[in-house]
Amino acid sequence: MARIDGVNPEEVESSIKKVFEAQAKTWGAPLLNHLIYARRPPIFRGVRAMWTGISTSGLIDEKLQALVNRRVAALNECEF
Repeated sequence: MARIDGVNPEEVESSIKKVFEAQAKTWGAPLLNHLIYARRPPIFRGVRAMWTGISTSGLIDEKLQALVNRRVAALNECEF
């Protein structure tokens, strides 16, 4: 459980809501860290820009990205 409460996904600006809807479609719910980032929309947009840049750069294979994300989650004791 996060030490900081995230936002209510229904009470965010439309651009953030679209991201949450896409995450819910893929993962079953918005990702908890994104709910926290969304407390400050400029931070949320910065984080999303970073992940978009990593994905579109082609430097890291999608399967490797998934493995790295899972390893980081495990190190952080996240239930990902």
